[in-house]
Amino acid sequence: MAENRSARVRRGRPRQAEVARLAGVSQTTVSVVLGGNKQGIVLHPDTTARVLEAARELGYVPDPAARRLAAARNNLLGVFSFTATFPTAVEHSYYPFLVGVEQEAAARGYDLVLFTGSSAGAQSGTSGALERVRLADGCLFLGRHIPAGELRRLVEHGYPAVHIGRRDELDGLAWVGADYVEATAEVVRQLAKLGHRRVMLVREDDDAPASTDRERGFREALATAGLAGADPVVRAAHPAAEITPAWLRDRYAEGVTAFVAEETDTGAAWRALLAAVEGAGLDAPSDVSLALLGSPPADLAGRPQPTGFDIPRAELGAAAVRALTGLLTTGEAESPLVACAFRPGSTAGPAPVH
Repeated sequence: MAENRSARVRRGRPRQAEVARLAGVSQTTVSVVLGGNKQGIVLHPDTTARVLEAARELGYVPDPAARRLAAARNNLLGVFSFTATFPTAVEHSYYPFLVGVEQEAAARGYDLVLFTGSSAGAQSGTSGALERVRLADGCLFLGRHIPAGELRRLVEHGYPAVHIGRRDELDGLAWVGADYVEATAEVVRQLAKLGHRRVMLVREDDDAPASTDRERGFREALATAGLAGADPVVRAAHPAAEITPAWLRDRYAEGVTAFVAEETDTGAAWRALLAAVEGAGLDAPSDVSLALLGSPPADLAGRPQPTGFDIPRAELGAAAVRALTGLLTTGEAESPLVACAFRPGSTAGPAPVH
């Protein structure tokens, strides 16, 4: 008999059915006893003792996954990115978000599930493309362009969701975001202090909240500083084709001495601006000043550090986890704005005599 019991233990985790056979009771009774008899069922003390002794003899330990399912919670947080592939490379701009998410989730006792296979379907608006995230108790979403309809359905059905990045357009969707308005305004103030009177913003031609926030901060700071002139914002659908050396020379001839670009997933606006300055035979910062509203792409890390600001990605990831766990525990979550730190860099200097 002892040999048979040892064989049971060696072949894997003992199950409640084995405890029930050894104790001579039903599996339901084992479940009640090992679950702490929260139902208050009357059991003979000898029955309880036999179950506990059988469990000890077999080395039974509760299955954590089963306990979580019984409590209707998995202690799993989902992370879903709307990029074509999930950003796990260190050089990817989204990677620091994941670092903050992982650290905060671990500190709060949650595991993570990375949803990698639905991005294409979600982007195309395929019905049910996001339903897989229900495997997790709640989910974090990140990405510049989102399938609003699919995400709205999840939120309307009461699924806990938090977007990393401001998303006012979806009622009920909690979010955490960087304070791009104030960070951009600070960059403009710094350029104004350097004597620049004509400053131009180059941004991509879409309505992503991160872009509109930057433009808002840019325009408000120009107005506060009393910097007038022609429309200072260029929306480029194809930056590489539109922000050319000829275009830049024309703007420079008109008196623009500082150019500002936004950071995006591709860095297209910043790349185009750098190429245009070089192609025009100008130098930053002696001829023109350049500023980047965010961090440069990883492949441009060897270039001079741009003046601008740093996005607190790890802090945003951690704040998103706090917001999501707040939804899970209290049903409420704030939508905080996280401050960005100004980066002096080396691409902006005093305005040239023009």
